[in-house]
Amino acid sequence: MGMVQFSEPGFGASLPVFPVQISFASCGLCLNFHGVPEKNHHTAIAGSLLLVVIMWGGNNAGTKWLVAAWPPIWTGGTRFLFAGLILLAVLRFTPWLGRGQSLTPQLRRQLWLRGGLSLAAYAVLFCWALRLTGAAHVALYLGASPIWALLVERLPERDWSSVRRYGAALLAVSGVAVLFWPALKAGSFNLAGETCGLLSSLLWANYNHQSRILAQHLRGVEVAANAMWMSGVWLLPLGLGEIILHHGLRLDLAHVSVQALSILFGGVVPYALWNSALRHWQTSRVMLFNNLIPLTTTIWAYYILGEPLTPTFCLAMLLIVAGVALGQVDWSRIFREPESF
Repeated sequence: MGMVQFSEPGFGASLPVFPVQISFASCGLCLNFHGVPEKNHHTAIAGSLLLVVIMWGGNNAGTKWLVAAWPPIWTGGTRFLFAGLILLAVLRFTPWLGRGQSLTPQLRRQLWLRGGLSLAAYAVLFCWALRLTGAAHVALYLGASPIWALLVERLPERDWSSVRRYGAALLAVSGVAVLFWPALKAGSFNLAGETCGLLSSLLWANYNHQSRILAQHLRGVEVAANAMWMSGVWLLPLGLGEIILHHGLRLDLAHVSVQALSILFGGVVPYALWNSALRHWQTSRVMLFNNLIPLTTTIWAYYILGEPLTPTFCLAMLLIVAGVALGQVDWSRIFREPESF
């Protein structure tokens, strides 16, 4: 295989569409994009992403419960390590996801840095945010991440499109500020949790951006598998350090079972679907579904953990959803007017 050149896809750039088959016999899930009409193709992607946000909502609630007893970095690192290894095993020993391709030294290096390291950085802040603040708050910060993706995809220009995008960013940032305000006003340690939540939102957008770059040369499911186990390796020393400082690890049936469920339904299945969608759609379009994660997480956390909503949550969610809607909708197509001065 020749040298692999990495370049970032610009705004509106399209990637070559290869036959993608995703099936999980154990959970009855099967997506086949090859030979499917474009409309049905997009419907299948959207349906898979809806399933992803439902699973991630439950995963967020489960992780919130786990990190109350387990070290956060150990929790996230071992989850990604085992989820990635399971996906790699499926790719190697079964025909369910197709066969994995061999990796050149350059592609492997890019996976360690763009995939593994970026996912590891996100996992650290995400898990610590769940330890320090509410699951609904953390999910809402992640709901703002499509805005950061939009800003990365296109620099400011002298047209209404840029005004719309940066106006959307302002609305989303306003929502984040509303969510932050109680912690700032009280000056409590909860401020650390809110800060971790905000930074995890930025790092989640970065991971998706890096994954789309990697998807130019590797199928989405392979990007997910390699990024997860590599991130687990990055995090393993930190996780072991946490256990030492934590004076051990509580290994009982309840905690191990929740971690096992999170590995499968918070790691293996959703990351395979999410990264496959990134191969076909722009990063910001895929991340639009992030806006449903606060809703699914809140529902799971309310009924499973009994976690109440803070007074500012609804206003913050309204501002962030409005910002993402403003940034995502193609207003020129609706009003049939070009977005230019």
